[in-house]
Amino acid sequence: MEKEAIIQVKDLTSEHGDNLILDNVSFDVFRKEILVIAGSSGCGKSTLLRHMVGLDIPVSGKILINGIDITSCDEAAFLSVLKKIGILFQSSALLGSMTIADNVALPILEYSGLPESFIQDIVRMKLCMVDLAGYEDYFPSELSGGMKKRAGLARALALNPEILFLDEPSAGLDPIVSAEIDELILHINKSIGTTIIIVTHELESIFHVAQRVVMLDKKTKGIIAEGTPEHLKNHSGIPFVRQFFNRTK
Repeated sequence: MEKEAIIQVKDLTSEHGDNLILDNVSFDVFRKEILVIAGSSGCGKSTLLRHMVGLDIPVSGKILINGIDITSCDEAAFLSVLKKIGILFQSSALLGSMTIADNVALPILEYSGLPESFIQDIVRMKLCMVDLAGYEDYFPSELSGGMKKRAGLARALALNPEILFLDEPSAGLDPIVSAEIDELILHINKSIGTTIIIVTHELESIFHVAQRVVMLDKKTKGIIAEGTPEHLKNHSGIPFVRQFFNRTK
């Protein structure tokens, strides 16, 4: 059965000032898969993610999400897309003046129109999903780094998104907490069928969660390799790709 592309990136070119960051990048993301965007520092991973969620507009190219080109659509169409995606930023981006429950409730209040009592139930359910039951009244400053990541993930899941974007979800975490985040990602994908796009250079996480990897290259400004982590590690014909996945010089 042919896979269904839920996201299509077509001929995307991105610049920052006079610097070319990405040049003519094209790839698909298939429904219900976990795709990792990998590569060395400065290759454009986070820039690509920002384009895919509509935070930045590329110089040229298209990004279609469920058939809607978010680089050129009107505001109403763009808002319809936003309701179907969740984003976990590297810093978690929680509002420090609000409790964890209020942070998670924010997108629900903004977009759902549900009664407050329903929203409170949804918030408790989302926090339970990420093992933060009982922390509703805590503030972000009272949480550990791993707990902040999980709280940010609960907020990203608030509207039951079809697509989840995760920017360096394991960055700055110890190995045990990183493994817990990886297991949570796998659980969300398997239990709900959420399509997940992850930007990371953490090899352990890549091998644990990725079903497919798109690897960017700083020199060529584009995709240098694509495939499963195991294939790229053991069978890539490109020395740099094998070095990256085998952690060798």
